[in-house]
Amino acid sequence: MPYADLRQFLERLEAEGQLVRVKEPVQAEPELSSIGRAAANLEQAPAVLVENIKGYYQKVALNVHGSWANHALMFELPKDMPVKEQFMEISRRWDNFPVPVRRVSSSPVKEIKHHEQINLFELMPLFRVNKFDGGFYLSKAAVVSRDPEDQDNFHKQNVGIYRIQVKGKDLLGIQVLPFHDIAIHLRKAEERNQPLPVAIAVGNDPVLTFVASTPMAYEESEYEMAGALRGEPFEVIKAETSNLDVPAGAELILEGEILPRRRSPEGPFGEFPGSYSGVRMQAEVKIHTVTHRVDPIFENLYLGVPWTEIDYLQALNTSIPLYKQIKASMPEVVAVNAMYTHGIGVIISTNCRFGGYGKAVAMRLLSTPHGMPYSKIIIVVDDFVDPFNLEQVMWALTTKVRPDKDVILIHNAPGMPLDPSSDPPGMHTKLIIDATTPVPPDVVSREVELVDTPAKTALWEKILKELHRNKKGGSM
Repeated sequence: MPYADLRQFLERLEAEGQLVRVKEPVQAEPELSSIGRAAANLEQAPAVLVENIKGYYQKVALNVHGSWANHALMFELPKDMPVKEQFMEISRRWDNFPVPVRRVSSSPVKEIKHHEQINLFELMPLFRVNKFDGGFYLSKAAVVSRDPEDQDNFHKQNVGIYRIQVKGKDLLGIQVLPFHDIAIHLRKAEERNQPLPVAIAVGNDPVLTFVASTPMAYEESEYEMAGALRGEPFEVIKAETSNLDVPAGAELILEGEILPRRRSPEGPFGEFPGSYSGVRMQAEVKIHTVTHRVDPIFENLYLGVPWTEIDYLQALNTSIPLYKQIKASMPEVVAVNAMYTHGIGVIISTNCRFGGYGKAVAMRLLSTPHGMPYSKIIIVVDDFVDPFNLEQVMWALTTKVRPDKDVILIHNAPGMPLDPSSDPPGMHTKLIIDATTPVPPDVVSREVELVDTPAKTALWEKILKELHRNKKGGSM
């Protein structure tokens, strides 16, 4: 059965040897960020539950999504499942979308309610994710908002993960970039000079966190996608003070409003490219209500120089939407690996229908809603090259590419402003490398016979893997 909440997933991770408990007292700073970085550095990269933070009663969960083993277990798959197999299985479940939500009238997240004198510094064990951050951040909270022009339209309700800076006892700063769905909601609210109601869920079912950080279409419901990927409807409950649907399994819900036409300095923040993003004028959120479980678990995400938890979290949920969008018009595409820095780097494998097709596939990527601003370096390889196997990709680069004809630069294109190489911020030069085998009418100057894989290789891979697992040496 799918996990009902974060707590059930932590129990499963512990049963699978993928959770470490820290029981000794630790300081919130700098220990919590150090623990997040250290967990990401470990070979198996377990989740960590810190049970005793000085000055707080709450526990803190870190690195919950931070390994391929944890990623597989999130979808109830074998923890040693290879990345490409996880890609294919999640892609298959993707096609079950939408699965309608299940609405409930009660939930543990409503056990304790605060309606006045909100003090976020007491309700959550806050800490700076990196030492030069401009303040405490909620780096893994899911923000729920609705289209002000169509308040009753469930499918125009957005659930997204945005960086949130705690600026006061009941005041937050939130980064809203123009290509985010919440930016559409905020623009419409501000045109009316009205506040935008939001609910911020902390400590969520792992699949919802995965989906909330996925680039989805404006009228596609993240809750209905979570149901498709979980294989069971996702449970929601109404917020206390608005018509927003919030995750019933969350640990805490912060309810408030984005104040219209209010901007104040936010940042710096150590962002997903591994660098500080600087200070920008960002919107403000006033919190007026908080509900939470008894003894809520505070979940946060450490992010720094890759790879850290965010790189696992945003790997396949960036790759699969791009794959679906490209394949819809170019069925020869086999797989898309957009795991590198949230799709700034992308590797696509495809069969080539005609000469120049690899370059056309790259152009199609750059016309997608996510690929247009994010993707900067695109490598296209043949269908028999596994884009998730960098050894095979490097083989294709070193043996297939003629730099004089297969490397393309596109100047003055849209870019991701948080990428420190964008200049000015939000503008890029795109790089396309076509590492596919030339086919007519392209000039095929040399006929090259590739070495075939021996006939029984797959069988022996299975045998040797089992022998190795059982530590039986070389005997059969």
